[in-house]
Amino acid sequence: MNDELLRAWARLSRVAEPPAPGLAALVAEVGAVRAVDRVRRGEVSERVAAETSARRGVERADADLAAASVAGVRIIGPEHPDWPHEPLAALAACGVAELAPPVALWVRGPGRLAARCERAVGVVGSRAATGYGLHVAAELGAGLADRGHTVVSGAAIGIDGAAHRGALGVEGPTVAVLACGADRAYPLAHQALLARITATGLVVSEYPPGSVPARHRFLVRNRLIAGLSAGTVVVEAGLRSGATRTASDAATLGRPVLAVPGPVTSAMSAGSHRLVREGAVLVTRTEEVLEELGPIGAHLATDPPAVRRATDALDTVGRLVHDALPARGAREIGWLAKEAGVPVGAVRVALVDLERRGLVDHHAGRWQLRPEEVRAGGGGTRGWGA
Repeated sequence: MNDELLRAWARLSRVAEPPAPGLAALVAEVGAVRAVDRVRRGEVSERVAAETSARRGVERADADLAAASVAGVRIIGPEHPDWPHEPLAALAACGVAELAPPVALWVRGPGRLAARCERAVGVVGSRAATGYGLHVAAELGAGLADRGHTVVSGAAIGIDGAAHRGALGVEGPTVAVLACGADRAYPLAHQALLARITATGLVVSEYPPGSVPARHRFLVRNRLIAGLSAGTVVVEAGLRSGATRTASDAATLGRPVLAVPGPVTSAMSAGSHRLVREGAVLVTRTEEVLEELGPIGAHLATDPPAVRRATDALDTVGRLVHDALPARGAREIGWLAKEAGVPVGAVRVALVDLERRGLVDHHAGRWQLRPEEVRAGGGGTRGWGA
């Protein structure tokens, strides 16, 4: 890309605090270079003037590009081949000012953002995650990445970090969207995690190098997670949380929202449960996520294999006789016939079959469950007496 265009993107990324719907529309209309010239000369609409007036005189494009180069960060804009046009087009098309598309993105890492977003899934959730939530997020991150899907999240403590680690654990693609400069390690506790993401995936931000995180920037950042993803999975979330805001953004963009259920007593799952009540798709594993987000018919989730028991192959009489046997003690055939409601002759045949299957033992004219069958929960609890 030529230097003039790079400087234009750098200046645009600093001249207005995102989201800046007026500036984004201007860039879409006339291009980055002409947009910068108009802003500099003040030949813009009232809306763009309001968005850029406070920083119109700031000239830091060259300094920002130099700092980015030192940190291994590059800038891309709508004219760049790595720009994810299709995912981000929904931000402009939705007509919601708070979801306006970025005017440029600062990117760190070896991957191409457009390619990474071709099959991307957002996985978000609470910072104060439970052990259950961390486990599920890591499993989903690994399962999605192992099947070639990019895991997009915000690199925060809790669910975000677990999802990223799950993807990295299977050497799969993952993208971290930050609420500060792409050159910063935030949160500091995730410095090593962000370094791992940078080595194989991408760290993305719409804020210039050196920009510090701020409360409102996390909410603004969430629209990019929703926008870059084909759908958003909420693993754990309180009733009021950044994760539910990301889900709301995804829904506004017409993207699927999926939620993982948790204990009804857990405040960390209250937001997830409300999302399900409002129409989010309940999911419990990777296959169900892919069934919802993949091409129609391409990822149909099958039920997990059922646990088979030794008694599954028994016929009706065999099950009646087996259920009649008490957990402790041995019984005679006549007692079992009365308990099971089966003729004595049929009980004898059933007992021989049960013994052949290794389910019962015969001692001194009485029958009893084998010890391992008792430990497995076999046998009835009723009784007519010894």
